[in-house]
Amino acid sequence: MRDQPEQQAPPVQRLRIRYAKRGRLRFTSHRDFSRAFERAIFRARVPMAYSSGFNPHPRISYAGAAPTGSASEAEYLEIGLAETRDPASVRAALEEALPDGLDVVEVVEAAGGSLADLLEASHWLLDLEVDPQVAEPAVAAFLAADAAPVQRMTKKGLREFDCRAAVVALAAVPHGAGTRLDLVLRHAVPSVRPDDVLAGLASVASLEIPGAPLLTRLAQGPLDPVTGQIGDPLRG
Repeated sequence: MRDQPEQQAPPVQRLRIRYAKRGRLRFTSHRDFSRAFERAIFRARVPMAYSSGFNPHPRISYAGAAPTGSASEAEYLEIGLAETRDPASVRAALEEALPDGLDVVEVVEAAGGSLADLLEASHWLLDLEVDPQVAEPAVAAFLAADAAPVQRMTKKGLREFDCRAAVVALAAVPHGAGTRLDLVLRHAVPSVRPDDVLAGLASVASLEIPGAPLLTRLAQGPLDPVTGQIGDPLRG
């Protein structure tokens, strides 16, 4: 009979971490980042708590990761520690251990509750090689539409869903030689991504978007239903 695995002690401290994906590191997939982060945890000698079972793994919970290819100033995760540490010292050690472009912005002690539940919406900037005089009426048509059906390939096959309902705010402004879309997206099921909104603009308003748009997430967190503003999940 196989021996039962050793039961690990629960974490004595939980830390929440905000990090950024910048420059070429925006092409890092979630799997690649998780590997890089676990290596950084080891190099930084952070005293991690581990799960129980036959294959213990460090207690790391990821939440609301941006799609591969998107830059982000607001990615979040939570770690469980076996020993209490000063959050500022953990931030400094991880920042030293991670490659440039995967940058730790802030580390705080978890206030309790679920981090994922606090990530209700995201604020994005989408930089397009499109004339503002073309983009602005397309945005107006999208916002006036009752629905904007789009399709996306998922693990369960091709799925069609409405991307309009998840859009809290959308505006087009001139930016350089093109247009910048300022977008606030409510996190919903199924999840609506910025590229889904671009597909919705194409389907509803026939907006053609050449090249590869630069997508940058500025913030994600709790959504104020009155103002439409996004709060800080590390203060939630």
